[in-house]
Amino acid sequence: MLIRDLIDRIKLPFRKDKELYFSIQRIVGFYPHHIDYFKQALMHKSIGKRNAKGRPINNERLEFLGDAILGAVVGDIVFRHFEGKREGFLTNTRSKIVQRETLNRLAREMGVNDMIVSSGHSSSHNSYVGGNAFEALIGAIYLDRGYDACMRFMEKRVLNELINIDKVAYKEVNFKSKLIEWSQKNRVKLDFKLLEQTSDEKGSPVFTYQVVLEGIECDSGTGYSKKESQQQASKMALQRLRKNPQFIDSVFAAKANRTKMEEEPRHGVPDTEQKEEFFISEGQPQEKRERSREEQPQEQRKNIREEQSKEQREMVSEKRSMRETAIEEQQPEQPSEEPDEFDLSDISAAPKELSREEIIAAAEEAAFAATEEAV
Repeated sequence: MLIRDLIDRIKLPFRKDKELYFSIQRIVGFYPHHIDYFKQALMHKSIGKRNAKGRPINNERLEFLGDAILGAVVGDIVFRHFEGKREGFLTNTRSKIVQRETLNRLAREMGVNDMIVSSGHSSSHNSYVGGNAFEALIGAIYLDRGYDACMRFMEKRVLNELINIDKVAYKEVNFKSKLIEWSQKNRVKLDFKLLEQTSDEKGSPVFTYQVVLEGIECDSGTGYSKKESQQQASKMALQRLRKNPQFIDSVFAAKANRTKMEEEPRHGVPDTEQKEEFFISEGQPQEKRERSREEQPQEQRKNIREEQSKEQREMVSEKRSMRETAIEEQQPEQPSEEPDEFDLSDISAAPKELSREEIIAAAEEAAFAATEEAV
């Protein structure tokens, strides 16, 4: 490998693309063996170049390869650097390093943006052209020198000179994730509302999202992607929550109103089936009668209680009248001034016993008297 590098240096002054060789060496730290890989890595799709077979020539395929290699390399570095850390911490740290915002800045700091060949319509704003080219450059390094060359490039040229891996690991940059975590812990309803979707002067899409907490409209953010705009809005909302206690009070007051409404009883839809439940059978248990009475509406129960009270008062009055009548009947009658038609004073308590002869004589006398009346 050293011999081949030495030969490449000797041939360099006579090469056609010697300026590109020097530029690549300044960025990656070595001279490329196959310059065509790096040419393609710096070629944006906007130029519309095609090969002899009509296939487009740009950095999209190398970007796909470089994305996979970069994830593996950074994961390897993070795994060895933070010994004993859990999987969640390692994943979060790796995502901070390989995210588009970080790669865009690396491309700008290392001079990759100045080498990109494009039509000039897609590199005027933060549309990730530089970050995509950086990933394509990783893919070119992998094809030209292998995995170990990619590892050396990231360790020596990136993490040792441009990025402090320890500061990155403990710096929170995913504001949306942080806001979601806060809302879930406090059971606060969180929504992201799309306010506007427009295009800039170059035709690139621009999104504006707003954070809504418990129905209260909060801060908004604008970006060239939904993720970027929501991140910006989340950052502003978190700052407002930390600095404005009155805003927090209003959010939790709205939450209290919402939970109170959810806890209130909800009446079911009335049944259209007519049930004759107002008839009480003789054999119906007392418990079932009381349960049926409790299920009746309040106004209906009030009317029933009034009717029952009226009936009870009438029954009590009737019983009182009957009792008074019975008492009067039991009292002895006062003697009248006029003589009675039948005088029972001569009747003794013990009747006199008659003999046999007297009974026969009385019977004959009664029969004779009846015969005379008949005649």
